[in-house]
Amino acid sequence: MTKFKLLALGMALASAASVVHAEGPWTLGAGAGYVEGPYKQYDNNVLPIPVIGYEGENVWVRALGAGYYLWNDESDKLSVMAYYSPQYFKPKNSDNNQLRQLDKRKATLMAGLSYVHHTQYGFLRTALTGDTLDNSNGVLWDLAWLYRYTNGALTLTPGIGAQWASDNHNEYYYGVSKVESRRSGLKTYDPDSGWNPYLELTVNYKLTDSWNVYGTGRYTRLDSEVTDSPMVGQNWSGVFSTGITYSF
Repeated sequence: MTKFKLLALGMALASAASVVHAEGPWTLGAGAGYVEGPYKQYDNNVLPIPVIGYEGENVWVRALGAGYYLWNDESDKLSVMAYYSPQYFKPKNSDNNQLRQLDKRKATLMAGLSYVHHTQYGFLRTALTGDTLDNSNGVLWDLAWLYRYTNGALTLTPGIGAQWASDNHNEYYYGVSKVESRRSGLKTYDPDSGWNPYLELTVNYKLTDSWNVYGTGRYTRLDSEVTDSPMVGQNWSGVFSTGITYSF
């Protein structure tokens, strides 16, 4: 499985962890995930994945990320946060001969601010982060509105959102330089920034006060700045994961 897929799974698990109703601060579990990624001719696999979460008064941990609350009450939660973004492109992982001639794209550590605002009509979730390791020097802004519906042991949390990716981010992960073009035969490509809208849904069912089963999925419609890249083979990506967790 590509690291892009691991990133998407991490995002899905973070979304799931944010809506699971845990009785204790710690959540541990196991699950499996499937991702349909955008790069050409990558295998799509089912991958077993661990689930780790912690929710404290000052600190939280969700999947690949962690944060420190600057403000934390029932309505508003503002955090300084960081997460490992394992998105990278490894030429030998592609079955496309032209893509195999391109340069590697490295994983990185993203850091910035996240904010959640709760209302009776749902909640706003947003995060603004930038590359801290000088790989892409890119910036990502994620913005979503979600609504939590609970009926007994069942909780449904649908959401609609979009992620803005800066031109540096898109250029690093989807651009093709002149040197790469001469080597691979692909056209040069220098994308601008763009928005990737998405729909997501998380389903959580409480088996007991401590045990939960969950499923979470996200469908993303890729911006033309991504889909116009000769590295990309489709105009959407999707992720689904399911598993069981124990809170204590």
